[in-house]
Amino acid sequence: MKSSTASPNYIGLVKFLVQPFLESPESLRVDCEMSHILKRAWIRIAFDPADKGKVFGRGGRNIQAIRTVVAAAAELAGQSVYLEIYGSSSQSRDGMSFDEEQEERIPPPRSRERTGNIPRPVAKPRFQ
Repeated sequence: MKSSTASPNYIGLVKFLVQPFLESPESLRVDCEMSHILKRAWIRIAFDPADKGKVFGRGGRNIQAIRTVVAAAAELAGQSVYLEIYGSSSQSRDGMSFDEEQEERIPPPRSRERTGNIPRPVAKPRFQ
C-alpha cells in the first residue's frame, strides 16, 4: 500500500454532486479547509436558499447521499471530512444543518423514570 499525501479534489467533487440539484448552479460556493496534521477536511457549501429543498431532498436523502460519497472519498485518502451547509447566522431553519433540523422535528424521547422509582411495565405503559 502506498502512502498518498494528495487529497481528493473535494471542491470539484462537491460541485459535481450538488450542481445538478440547483436551479441556478452559478450560485454554488464551495470552500474547503484542510488540516494535514489531523487528516481532516472541512467543506462549507452555500447556494441560493430557494434550492435548499432540492439539495436536501425528502427527509434529507440527497444531502445524506452527498455526504456519504464525500466521506467515502476521504476514507480512501485516509482522511475524515465534515460537510457544512452555510446559511444565515441566526438560528432560523435556513441556517441549520440537516442534523439540527432532524433534532428540531423529532421530540426527545421521554424518560421512563418517574418520581418514587416505581418500575412501570414497558409493554403496557400507563397514562394518567
